[in-house]
Amino acid sequence: MSKVLEVRNLKKVYGARGTLYPALDNIDLDIEEGEFVGIMGPSGAGKTTLLNMIATIDRPTSGSIRIDGADPAKMNEEQLASFRRNKLGFIFQDFNLLDTLTIRENIILPLALAQVQVAEIERRGYETALMLGIEDILNKYPYEVSGGQQQRTAAARAIIHKPSLILADEPTGALDSKSSAELLQCLSELNERNGASIMLVTHDAFAASYCRRILFIKDGSLFSELIKGGSRKEFFSKILDVLAVMGGDNRDFI
Repeated sequence: MSKVLEVRNLKKVYGARGTLYPALDNIDLDIEEGEFVGIMGPSGAGKTTLLNMIATIDRPTSGSIRIDGADPAKMNEEQLASFRRNKLGFIFQDFNLLDTLTIRENIILPLALAQVQVAEIERRGYETALMLGIEDILNKYPYEVSGGQQQRTAAARAIIHKPSLILADEPTGALDSKSSAELLQCLSELNERNGASIMLVTHDAFAASYCRRILFIKDGSLFSELIKGGSRKEFFSKILDVLAVMGGDNRDFI
């Protein structure tokens, strides 16, 4: 299986001379095609910084990132914009939907921007909505549907162009427990049935239990790794054990 993400000796330092703050220190990680990987750690551990580096939103101080074999650091802004649009899918905590567009129009936006043929856009739009159980709300606007339906719309938009890697940043953070479980089940099925490669950043042990593998970050460095074996309930328990060993305020992981 090929590697969809390769991170080597990644460092990120913020600040100027005299007030340097190391956010990430020598991070190495790989994600294989078709993996569902979680990134966990307390607040301030470096999870969001790592996500921003991989998302090409920020640049590392040193080290390298390769996505689908390509090095974003060697691209100009135009190439980078095209790379993000074609290779990456994003699911954010606050949905980031456009209220002036219908659910259907939000979902198909990446294909419209890529100037895909109309018939293909319509076909893939409906298929993706069906996959995420939102085919009945396609003509509604984001403000007319629930938070859970909005987040599934965001997930549909993230996968419709079949990206190499889906980046989910605390996707259940603004959802109730029922909507969270529904979204996580959708992501799990996308991974298992469609082979979607997903990196989920979360501090929620319940959300992380849907992943197949979890990398734990503490103080900007990799702390531990867990690989799922057995049931999700058993995996959830092992996650809690690692979080307990990591220490810190338990509220950081709620």
